[in-house]
Amino acid sequence: MNRNAVGIDVSKGKSMVAILRPFGEVVSSPFEVHHTSDEIRALIEQIQSVPGETRIVLEHTGRYHEPLVHELSQAHLFISPVNPKLIKDFRTPSLRKVKSDKTDALKIARYALDSWPELKQYGPMNEIRNQLKTMNRQFDFYMKHKTAMKNNLIGILDQTYPGANAYFSSPARNNGHQKWVDFATTYWHVDCVRQKTLPAFIDHYQNWCQRKKYNFNPTKAKEIYEGAKQLVPVLPKDPLTHQLVKQAVEQLNTASITVEGLRTLMNETAAKLPEYTIVMAMKGVGPSLGPQLMAEIGDVTRFTHKSAITAFAGVDPGVNQSGAYEQKGVRASKRGSSTLRKTLFQVMDVLIKTQPQEDAVYQFLDKKRAQGKPYYVYMTAGANKFLRIYYGRVKEYLNALSQ
Repeated sequence: MNRNAVGIDVSKGKSMVAILRPFGEVVSSPFEVHHTSDEIRALIEQIQSVPGETRIVLEHTGRYHEPLVHELSQAHLFISPVNPKLIKDFRTPSLRKVKSDKTDALKIARYALDSWPELKQYGPMNEIRNQLKTMNRQFDFYMKHKTAMKNNLIGILDQTYPGANAYFSSPARNNGHQKWVDFATTYWHVDCVRQKTLPAFIDHYQNWCQRKKYNFNPTKAKEIYEGAKQLVPVLPKDPLTHQLVKQAVEQLNTASITVEGLRTLMNETAAKLPEYTIVMAMKGVGPSLGPQLMAEIGDVTRFTHKSAITAFAGVDPGVNQSGAYEQKGVRASKRGSSTLRKTLFQVMDVLIKTQPQEDAVYQFLDKKRAQGKPYYVYMTAGANKFLRIYYGRVKEYLNALSQ
């Protein structure tokens, strides 16, 4: 049976398409397709008219490839989005260095022929993974926004109620509210506390805790009151200052509510994936970091071996060897997903804080720390080991399900 490799070089609003067969046979020279319903439908009909088995390869670059992937997969065509780095590193038998959409489309088609057995078909489960990854990128964006809003509010409070943010360390509730932020909403200036008598403030603070459904501690109330008497505010207690604090609180609450909503939605979406229970059972992973890992790693079956997934994350040890020379202590490649590396470091941080003695990754981390290894060395090494275990457990489970 003939093999037809369709290479698609994707750009914004349009793509260049080439169709090849083994031994350099050109079925269709590169031609342009705009991302409109009519032209995509014509492309589908042209591909279906070519006799033989056809596989389509394109790069998953940003969002530009998604209309094609969606429509071609709906037409039950074999389509495989691949990492652009794989295409970039794929060598073509030519000494000429030409960079154009046409040559790129031909290069992708040659890659499809060369990698024919390893190509993974895009399926319905990929839609969920794509949604989860999009949510994770939004989550990361709003987390950065939330951090900026938090620092902004603290900066204003340093001029009205210095240290107000340090009294409480309670995590955010599911609705996004935090105790120190709610406290700053009511007690936005140090004079809101110290202008009352101690019994009056304790009574007011207790009523506030009951109204906001927070735990009341009379010792904490006394500590807040005594501390307030020693503080020196810069801005006066007037309507203008109150408005500044109020606006900063509202901005932070909006970002925090969005973050917590996305966190919940990501967990619900991740629960639809088959590997969810396996991932959530791993130490250092919870309802927040688990979905983030699954979003950034995607389908592990597309990785041929453990080293491939560590290379994808950029936590694989580098190699510099030639003849008798071999460099020791080569840095990690850092060529993969920076978002995934960030999540892996957060998992390592959780393991260090919780210290699960029976966990192999924590034991490895603790051993490296005891040896005096630098922070980034033992964190990267731990992330590498964690990913290898993740790969083994999840792939074994998915393979068992497919049998």
